[in-house]
Amino acid sequence: MTETDTAKGVAVITGGGRGIGRAVAEALHRSGWSVVVSGRTQSNLDETVADLGHRASAVVADVSDPDQVEVLFEHTDDRFGSVDLLFNNAGISAPAVPVDELDVAAWNDVVAVNLTGSFLCARAAFARMRHQPSGGRIINNGSVSATTPRPFSAPYTATKHAITGLTKSLALDGRELGVRCGQIDIGNASSEMGDKIAEGVLQPNGSIVSEPVMDVGHVADAVVYMANLPPEANVLFLTVMASGMPFVGRG
Repeated sequence: MTETDTAKGVAVITGGGRGIGRAVAEALHRSGWSVVVSGRTQSNLDETVADLGHRASAVVADVSDPDQVEVLFEHTDDRFGSVDLLFNNAGISAPAVPVDELDVAAWNDVVAVNLTGSFLCARAAFARMRHQPSGGRIINNGSVSATTPRPFSAPYTATKHAITGLTKSLALDGRELGVRCGQIDIGNASSEMGDKIAEGVLQPNGSIVSEPVMDVGHVADAVVYMANLPPEANVLFLTVMASGMPFVGRG
C-alpha cells in the first residue's frame, strides 16, 4: 500500500540526517513533498523525520553499497509509489594533507561515497523516473569545489569535478525521457563542515582565515526552487554561497 497524498511528489534525500540534507528535507516537506531521508546513523535520521509526520520516512543506507541503495529505493516505491526527485547530497571529505601524504584508503573512501554513491543513487532513480509519465528530477550537490579547489583537497575536489560530468551526462541521457538533472554548488553553508570553515581554514597563501558562513536555510530554499520547477524548465547549474567568502580567484 502506498501513500500518495502529496501535491508535489516524492523526494529521496541522501545524507539527510543532519546539516544540508536535513534542512532540505524539512524545506521540501513544508513545500508539499513526501520525503525519504537516508544516511548511516539511525538516530540522526529519526531526528530529521520526527516532526514531519506521515509524509516522511527514514532508511539507513550506505550509498556506496549497491544493495543498500536498492533497498532505499525499493522502500520508497513501496511506501510512496514513485520517485520524483533525488537530492544526491551524501558526501565526505579527507584529511587536509599534501597529496603524497594522503592514505590511499582515504582517497578510496571519498570516491566511494561522493562519486560512486551519487552514481548508484542516480542510477536507481533514473531507472524509475524514465518509466513514470511525469519523469523526474535529479539534483546533485556539487559544491563550489566542483570548479575551484582548496589547498590539500584532491580527493574531495576530484570527486566534485566528476559530479559535474555526471550531471551533464544525466541531463543529456534523460533529455528524451523526461528525466531532468541539475547541480547545486554550495559554498560555506552552516553545517558540520561549514562551521569548521568559520573557525578558520587554510588559504592558498598558507594563512589560516575565518571565512563567512551563511545559514543552511538559504541552500534549502535554492533546492526547493530547483525542485519545484515545471517539467519544461531546469536549472542545470546554480551556485549559492556566503557573501564575502574567498572563492572567486582563491586559487
